[in-house]
Amino acid sequence: MRTLVRFLLTFAVAGLGLAVGMVALAPEVKAVLASGRTGPTSELAQLEQLSQRSILLRRDGSVLAVLHAEENRSPVELSKVPDHLVNAILDIEDERFWQHGGVDLRSTGRALFTNVSSGEVRQGGSTITQQLVKNALLTPERSVDRKVKEALLAVRLEDQLSKREILERYLNTVYFGNGAYGVQAAAETYFGTDVDRVSVGQGALLAGLIRNPVGYDPLRHPTLARDRRDLALEQMVKLGHLSAAEATELRRTPLPTSRLNPLPPPNDYFVEEVKQRLLDDKRLGETAQERYNAVFKGGLRVYTTLDPRMQRVAAEKVNTILPNTKGRFTAALVSVEPDTGHVRAMVGGPNFEQAKFNLVTQGRRQPGSSFKPFVLMAGLEAGYGPRDSINGTSPCPVKQGRGKPWLPENYEGSAGGVMSLTQATAKSVNCAYARLGLKVGLDKVASVAKRMGITTQLDEVPAMSLGTEEVKVLDMASAYGTLANDGVHHAPTFVEKVLDRSGKVLFRGTDKGKRAVTVQNARVATQIMRSVVDGGTGVRARLPGRQVAGKTGTSQNHENAWFVGFTPQLATAVWMGSPVGNVSMRGVGGIAVTGGSFPARIWGAYMKEALEGSPVVTFGAPDPKLIPRARFIADPPEARGIRCSTPEPTAGGRSTALNAGACSGRSTTTSTTGPDDAIPEEFPPPTTTSPPTTDPPPPPTTATTEPPPPPPSSTSTTSPPQSSTTQP
Repeated sequence: MRTLVRFLLTFAVAGLGLAVGMVALAPEVKAVLASGRTGPTSELAQLEQLSQRSILLRRDGSVLAVLHAEENRSPVELSKVPDHLVNAILDIEDERFWQHGGVDLRSTGRALFTNVSSGEVRQGGSTITQQLVKNALLTPERSVDRKVKEALLAVRLEDQLSKREILERYLNTVYFGNGAYGVQAAAETYFGTDVDRVSVGQGALLAGLIRNPVGYDPLRHPTLARDRRDLALEQMVKLGHLSAAEATELRRTPLPTSRLNPLPPPNDYFVEEVKQRLLDDKRLGETAQERYNAVFKGGLRVYTTLDPRMQRVAAEKVNTILPNTKGRFTAALVSVEPDTGHVRAMVGGPNFEQAKFNLVTQGRRQPGSSFKPFVLMAGLEAGYGPRDSINGTSPCPVKQGRGKPWLPENYEGSAGGVMSLTQATAKSVNCAYARLGLKVGLDKVASVAKRMGITTQLDEVPAMSLGTEEVKVLDMASAYGTLANDGVHHAPTFVEKVLDRSGKVLFRGTDKGKRAVTVQNARVATQIMRSVVDGGTGVRARLPGRQVAGKTGTSQNHENAWFVGFTPQLATAVWMGSPVGNVSMRGVGGIAVTGGSFPARIWGAYMKEALEGSPVVTFGAPDPKLIPRARFIADPPEARGIRCSTPEPTAGGRSTALNAGACSGRSTTTSTTGPDDAIPEEFPPPTTTSPPTTDPPPPPTTATTEPPPPPPSSTSTTSPPQSSTTQP
């Protein structure tokens, strides 16, 4: 009797409050009703633009990552939701959903009586339609104002949409706890599956969560969650959707004990780069907020350029070949498709969770001799050819205004001598390239580098020719890809295309390409750079049966080591060094690390597997008729009139300290001479004819530069002696 009296009093008070609220809100009610009962409304437009997560896909269509803000939502059609899940939700939340017109006074009264009788909230008074309105259009405040608006908009919504449309929107809107919005996200979060595979017992658990996702959280409050699940099963029995025996059996179904998510989380160097590029892309919105909403709430489908097989191989080769230095040194790798600019693989650092700084796209390091191809290209554009000879004698002091001369020298102080541009490239002769850079003009070198793909600031100083200006790993792969693509540069891209939530293509990411250098010069440079791998400093990067061109690079004191190379199908850059700055790598893995050691080994091992199954393609040959006759490239003015005496060889092939003379202050170095590297038949060594009388004659020395590293099978770990110069 007391329960009945308490219910009647509560109902009377609620009814009186609702009536008062209706009177108080008369102007608002009138406005809502006057806005019409047919046709699209602003409210419906808002319903259609619910927050929706974006999906990043790999090249093969597999899911790479999911991006979402606080609402993890993946809308599904009603036809994909199992009937037993729909029944469970309607049975416990709105059993007369198919009969009422948006507001169900009978259910409201029954829920009020049940809750008063039990002393707790066991049933809700709001219909599914009212809940949809509240979740999508109104604030969660508890007031008469809001309840009246909720009821009015629910009636309007029933007039605008079919029951199935309302139910579908609701199932994709409702919150299930732990960041899961909608039935698909809930199925993934609690059961690690798609919604169409949710069992009856699992469906009952989800239905029970809706009333209080926090209080009935099975991960935090398993007892309460189980009781609520069993109540949902009881309702399904009561309304004829389950038998009592089935419900008894389903009560034994275990609850989830941890949060599951079969979709990869966005914690990867490649994913982070894609995310940041999308957030900066004004095609997704003029303001930062618009772009954020598009990326994290807009339901985009982003097709990235990542090749999963190449990515797996890249990570594997870096991890297995890189020596264990307990985190002191690491490697970065990036692979770019020359004819599209698509980035196919990227290892941006040791571990994204531990070090989010991307060494491929954010790091800037000295490239050493891997920068020399830009000097070479500037020389080709100036009219020089692969057979032209140049003075590579070391040391090679250079005037710098009124200050002290710049004192570069060859690796390990080798004497150098006169050699062809091809030989100077294969052996990475510093003095030859220091002179060539000054001869063609440092502004021309910087221009070539920019055109081919280098985006960092380059100070036009003489040492630039030997790779002292810092560059990005991604830029180096992209620039070398310009040579592989016959001189056309494609800006590196991580996204192939972006679709909106309706499947419409918003934009495509592929760069159209721009000619950077001529076809002839690109092919000549490629042929010259093949000698680096065939018999020069990069032999560890050889790929049996495939043509490879590339260049090693090692900065001063072995602080950065590179191998950048390409085949016609793929350009890849590998860098090795300290993730925190320039730290010497002497004694790492038993050697003083150079570009021809670990970086070339990583490059070769990776490219061999990355290109498996791809056709063998050869580089285009340059037109021999356009290759100039051999001539001597005279020393630039800055290198004239300032000399260091030539070292006198001693027994065993080692040289003594150099004469101080104009090079006072330089350190004593030693060198071991070795045989010349093999030169491709296309570009034979320079003839012995005398240079033109207009140029000063070359020094009367022979070409005695450092020998190439041992072939890939060698296990030599001999460290070179201390040197203060840029190594190959």
